[in-house]
Amino acid sequence: MSKLTRFEVASTTLGGQVSQFLRNYYIYFVLIAIVVFLSLTNLDRYELFERGNFLYERNIINILRVSAPILVLAGAFTLLMVSGYIDLSVGSTMGLSAVIYAMLAINGVPFLAAFAITTLCGVLLGTFNGLLVVRFKITPVIATLITLSLFKGIALLLVMDGVSAIKSMGDLKMPSWFNAYGREGVLLGLPMAFWVAVIVTITLVVLQNRSLLGKYAAATGGNPTAAKLSGINTSKVVFVLYAIVGACAALAGIARSSFMSLGDPLSGDGMELTAILVVLIGGTAFSGGEGRVLRSFVGALIIMTITLGMLTLVPAYYQTLVLGAVLLGAAASNHWISRKDHAS
Repeated sequence: MSKLTRFEVASTTLGGQVSQFLRNYYIYFVLIAIVVFLSLTNLDRYELFERGNFLYERNIINILRVSAPILVLAGAFTLLMVSGYIDLSVGSTMGLSAVIYAMLAINGVPFLAAFAITTLCGVLLGTFNGLLVVRFKITPVIATLITLSLFKGIALLLVMDGVSAIKSMGDLKMPSWFNAYGREGVLLGLPMAFWVAVIVTITLVVLQNRSLLGKYAAATGGNPTAAKLSGINTSKVVFVLYAIVGACAALAGIARSSFMSLGDPLSGDGMELTAILVVLIGGTAFSGGEGRVLRSFVGALIIMTITLGMLTLVPAYYQTLVLGAVLLGAAASNHWISRKDHAS
């Protein structure tokens, strides 16, 4: 009887360990499975995939270039959602930042200065969101819906009448270096914008795992009342996280503007939905308190790989349906694994 009991205990322990392993690493297996599937598929019908091979070096570079905006945004958005808050204005922040960056470039501002000024503008936009939420106590969804419209309106006003995007202004032309960051520039074989996304992600992983900000964000999202009673300044935590999200949205706008060779005020449209999907597929709890920056980064790669892969495999009118089905499956798997883990 005791042997059976020990066996049952061992089985339960093993089951819990397997469940925890799947919960922590399932998203990496999903990415590997998608890459393997696409690498075995003929993709030569779409110009993005040269030689019809997904794993051809140039194809990977192209995908990373297109993915750079969401990759640089995913980590910051994750930390904000872990704290129990959300920012629906990231797309408009991205579009406004793209316009600002293009305007600075056209007017002769050097690359590094334009890069820094645009990023600072993103911080200010994120700070404004933080003020609305923290100081004026406006519900995050309502506050960032307001700024979604406000920031987009400002971006549209900055673009000249009769022009949909900033490509040139009279005799002023886009400088030769403008495409280098997001489209043509390569460092150690990979796009420059991708390297920035990697650096930002590593920094945020360290912040989440090694800093008080990461611990306080999780505490704020898990139980805000207990966090306040334990002495955590939850308002300051949320304020800082909104500023970080604004900075990363600006970096996303820079990458998109450089890739497209113009400053389009609508270039970030839909990014808020993509960011939400990315962090959810990465296992972040919508209610807050749980989520990992690195898994969201992988989730962004999954979303972009699926999206670009479907361009050649699936008719256009089925692509949204397929993507939704994949996301539903991933969310259901994550929920099932989480329940099994809690049960064990």
